[in-house]
Amino acid sequence: DAGDGEALQVCCGAFNMQVGDLVPLATVGAKMPGGMEIARRKLRGEWSNGMLCSSRELELGDDHGGILVLPADLDVGAGFAEAMGVEADALLDLAVTPNRPDALSVIGVARDAAAALGVPFVLPDLDPPTSGTEASELTGVEVLDPDLCGRFTARVLSGITIGSSAPLIARRLALSGMRPINSIVDISNYVMLEYGQPSHTFDLARVAGAGLRVRRGRDGETIETLDGATRMLASGDGVIADGDDVAIGIAGVMGGASTEISESTADVLLELAWWDPVSITRTSKRLGLRSEASNRFEKGVDPDVASPAARRFAQLAIDAGATLHPGELVIEGNLPDRSPILVRTERVNAVLGTELERDEMASLLAPIGFDATVEGDDLRVALPTWRPDATAEIDIVEEIARRHGYDRLGRTLPTSPHRGALTPRQVARRQIRSVLIGLGCDEVSPTPFLAPGELDRWGLRSDVVVVANPLVTEESVLRTSLLPGLVATLAYNATHRATGLSVFEVGHCYAAPPAAGDMPLEWTELAVALGGQEAPRSVQVVASIFEALGLGVPEITPAEVAGLHPTRAATVAVVASGSSTGGSSIEVGEVGEVDPIVAAEAGVSERVAWVRLDLDRLLAIPTSLPQARAVSRYPTADIDLAFAVPDDVAAHRVEAVLRGADVLVADVTLFDVFRGAQVGDGRRSLAYGIRLQAPDRTLTDADVAEVRAGLIAAVESAFDATLRA
Repeated sequence: DAGDGEALQVCCGAFNMQVGDLVPLATVGAKMPGGMEIARRKLRGEWSNGMLCSSRELELGDDHGGILVLPADLDVGAGFAEAMGVEADALLDLAVTPNRPDALSVIGVARDAAAALGVPFVLPDLDPPTSGTEASELTGVEVLDPDLCGRFTARVLSGITIGSSAPLIARRLALSGMRPINSIVDISNYVMLEYGQPSHTFDLARVAGAGLRVRRGRDGETIETLDGATRMLASGDGVIADGDDVAIGIAGVMGGASTEISESTADVLLELAWWDPVSITRTSKRLGLRSEASNRFEKGVDPDVASPAARRFAQLAIDAGATLHPGELVIEGNLPDRSPILVRTERVNAVLGTELERDEMASLLAPIGFDATVEGDDLRVALPTWRPDATAEIDIVEEIARRHGYDRLGRTLPTSPHRGALTPRQVARRQIRSVLIGLGCDEVSPTPFLAPGELDRWGLRSDVVVVANPLVTEESVLRTSLLPGLVATLAYNATHRATGLSVFEVGHCYAAPPAAGDMPLEWTELAVALGGQEAPRSVQVVASIFEALGLGVPEITPAEVAGLHPTRAATVAVVASGSSTGGSSIEVGEVGEVDPIVAAEAGVSERVAWVRLDLDRLLAIPTSLPQARAVSRYPTADIDLAFAVPDDVAAHRVEAVLRGADVLVADVTLFDVFRGAQVGDGRRSLAYGIRLQAPDRTLTDADVAEVRAGLIAAVESAFDATLRA
């Protein structure tokens, strides 16, 4: 019967109806909320002139198991929306930032909207009727950890009849993305959306000892939560336990299944609390359990909203036939300090670039709950409990700016007494890059990821950092050296017939932490790979870098270096004392040639000169600015000297002695190294080309002969050296 007394044939597959039930009917031509238009159709050979609707089809809930059965006192044939009191709602989809938990409620949004529109904002003063036994005689609350629970509020309701929620509540919950469950749970969620205060309802008959205890969890303690999962608690978790000290809820996150509201529930213990945000965040993340309640508690809930929210809950429950017992149980814990803050008028205007008066600032703050009292030329501002983000003067300045309007502040470029500049380390790195580019090198940036066996192939340190989520499985460790990456760059270019390249990289290297719990090691290196070049070229590159940085002549000491040719490798050190023949030195890297066997395996067939410098160590060494020297206009004179020296005498040491032996020495170049019977066992010949030049005259043969004799004497006295004819 569609209301006109005539029989209307409608085919339906649901079986939850009985004769005399009132159900919603979508007639032919009606358009459903989902967009489907109802038409006359044949179902199993019978004509159906419309559709009987479920809650889901009307977008009033998720129930699709049967047709929605309506209250029996409605008029047959009446419009559904009018009969059910369904009114047009505005659905706001807001992106709420973490610092504004007050905006996670209708009241919070309405408060700011009222301030923006300049209209009054007043909350209704609810006073639901009470009757029966005092709540304190029916239950008790004990808070053992006042830091966990700053305030615990409880009320008791009786005469509960569990059923479907009022259509308005169910519809608004559904529109807000929450599934209607039953009349009591839905009221709890509805009040949470209105006030921003999560609550939990316990079946009082199922709470052992008829009381609640708030404490920290115990390691190994378990609880079955409302989602049916059994969860292991830890000592830092907040717990609501019953009178027998058995956990029946995870504080601020989710209730337990043992006290869940069911169809047999008659008495409800309502809990509303303020929980420590840090504790709730830790528990929620540790358990991987997120809920609407934890989302609010971890951001901060208004500690003063619990009592009004409890009265609102009671009002809605009383409308559904419940009875509220007199008495409210409130247990105080430790709440955050909300002492008023002094807001300086001069400071506000200095930050915002405005000329606001003190009273104007107070009028901007009052509509959003920041009540101000005059204190001289400044304001003493009370912090509203629903704004946990406001804790300092600058937060109040931000609120004044927001209420005044950012568009009214104007645009100014802030000035600073400090001028930006590069640090000495940044300057040095740029100098190094400039030197290398001037030497014909190209900067490259290979990936820092390597295959696990790549470092072992080069004989490099293998205490690697393993990447937990590598981009590709084949490259799962971080490099401990720049060598494999630069050689791979030369190999890639070689496949494109581009050889003889000189490349460099300034990059980070990594190694496993020295002890469990420590951070991985990380340092910065400079590496240069010179394709088609031999070891002496790497020494020249280092010398150029040292000269640019004002570090003097590098100390080159033959040594075996991982990844380099066994007999063509050396360490590089800075002579700390400035002496060329003695004194302390600081090792900063290596030079030489890349091991040709491993290089060939990587795809490089040419010789590769190599430089590696530890920039963290190198750039920490004090330097002196290179002094400019006048360019002589007079001709030079060149002489060659060859010395037989022991094998343990480094060539650079001989060079340093030659350079410092006379002011007329303009340049020294090693051009030959010879070993043979003519020199003797354990000795080698070092031949140097020496350029002489005077700043003020042309050198005579006598001048050259005198300098030559002095150079020979200096080398022979400094080392066990003899002049070769």
